[in-house]
Amino acid sequence: MSETSMVDFTYVILFLIGGLLAAIGPFVISNLLRPRVFNRKTMDTYECGMDPFGSAWDIRFGVSYYLYALIFLAFDVDILYLFPVAAAYDRVAGIRGAVEFIIFVLILSLAVVYAWAKGVFTWPKKKILS
Repeated sequence: MSETSMVDFTYVILFLIGGLLAAIGPFVISNLLRPRVFNRKTMDTYECGMDPFGSAWDIRFGVSYYLYALIFLAFDVDILYLFPVAAAYDRVAGIRGAVEFIIFVLILSLAVVYAWAKGVFTWPKKKILS
């Protein structure tokens, strides 16, 4: 074996060891930090410091929460891809890059138009007790 192939092989081994440590490390750390004594309070669900009441299966969440999450993902993906495009826009291939950019923004804006048409951005008004 030549000297360069041995160095490349060493890098592969180091990356494999690093990947294994990154995969197994959290399990080892959580096992070391977990509580050793279990009681009723340890086994309870954590809800912002409050004692939970009822079963988690009894509570129903409105669909609007999930739709808000989907709209957030649409904006998140939009920002995730627009920053690199904006950073490298001066090196993009002219008019073709601008057209691809506009098509991408239009496709992602369809998610907002769809949510608006479905009424996701309107909350039902609650009655105020007087």
